[in-house]
Formats: sequence, structure tokens, C-alpha cells
Amino acid sequence: MTRRDYHQGPVTLRGSQVPRTTTDQRLLDDHGPADWLHSDPWRVMRIQAEFVEGFGALAELGPAVAVFGSARTVRDHPTYALAEQVGHRLARAGYAVITGGGPGVMEAANKGAAAAGGTSVGLGIELPFETGLNEHVDLGVNFRYFFVRKTMFVKYAEGFVVLPGGMGTLDELFEAVTLIQTGKVTNFPIVLLGRDFWSPLLGWITDTLLSEGMISPADVDLLKVTDDVDEAVAWMTAGEGG
Repeated sequence: MTRRDYHQGPVTLRGSQVPRTTTDQRLLDDHGPADWLHSDPWRVMRIQAEFVEGFGALAELGPAVAVFGSARTVRDHPTYALAEQVGHRLARAGYAVITGGGPGVMEAANKGAAAAGGTSVGLGIELPFETGLNEHVDLGVNFRYFFVRKTMFVKYAEGFVVLPGGMGTLDELFEAVTLIQTGKVTNFPIVLLGRDFWSPLLGWITDTLLSEGMISPADVDLLKVTDDVDEAVAWMTAGEGG
């Protein structure tokens, strides 16, 4: 596969065939009050098919933990090595490791899991500058729709380990916290790995959100933070949510 490869579900496109917009973008764009009559019912069938494919691929996965973090983390960065350790330790503890299947932290966690002989899972997504699943993924599923992909993370993971990352990482983190907070999912552990990176965010959550009454003390307790990979894995094994 080269950088010119672009995936739409099972279809691979290259060169002039690569679209300028994603499937999610076309779904959410408003093209007039009657456009849905002609296109959206067919999209529902495609969305249904993605759910069926994802459920079918992951149904027998067994215990699993999702690892999130930046796709931009380079291989010689300390966070890359940390993510590789996380993947390795989780696999040794008997967990499949689920990531977004991309480069950076995701690649590192998949690499660690594969090296330990564990199941290394990548849930890819159609993006304008997609590079495809990293080479350390043993079981990969590519999705068109973000919300279908997010369902797979929540349904098949027993906990989240979150390393330093950007907007996508924060999105996954706060969605998980919100689902637990609102009782939409059973409480499960969420571990933030890297105190220096996460402490400013946790400080703002406590000093601003909590002090302003926007959240409760129990919401703050949903997040555990550590620098110790073994401690993070122990929390997963014990099922220690907030």
C-alpha cells in the first residue's frame, strides 16, 4: 500500500478517484430540505452494514482495552516507547489491544501487543489524508462513519488507556467520561498516562468545572492518572473505574 491509497470501506481509490470530501462530511452537510429523500435512506443501509461488519469482526475478541493517543507522535519520542510498553503489558495480561489503527501512539501500542503475542486490533477511519492501518495490526476494520467506529471502541473495550494526544484523543476521552457519567455504559476504568501532560487539564477540570458546579466530585474521580504502566494495567485488571 502507498500513501496514494484511499479506502472507502472495502473499496480502494487512487489518484483522481480520491474524493475531496469524506463520507461523514457528505452525510452531515445540508444540501436542501429534500435531499434526504434521495440519498439518506441508502446511507442508512450502508451504516447498518458497517455495524454488522464491525460486530461480526469483533464479536469473539475477548477481553480488550482501548489505547488512545496522538497519531503525530514520532517513533523516537518517549511517548511512543511508553505506548509500546502499554500494548506489550496489556497483551501479557491477557487483553486484546484496540487502537485507531493509525501511526504514532496507535502504531506503538499495536506494535507492543503484537510483539507480546497478543491480539492487535486497529479500527481505521476514512480521512482525507489517510495512511491506512499500521503494519502491526492483526485484526483491522475500516469504517466510513466516526459514530460507528466509536461504538466499537465502547462496546468491545473493558477500559481506556489514554496517552498524550490532540483533538481526536480528547474527543474519545470525554465521550467515554460522558457515557459513564450519564449511565449509558457500565462504569469502566479510564487511565490517563503521563502526569506532566494531563495535570493541567485535570487542574482545570477541578478548579473551574468542579468549582463552578458544572460537574460533581464523582465525575472527577472517573479519571485516574499515573506515569506507571504497571499501575495502569493493574487498574485495568482490577476493573477500577472511578
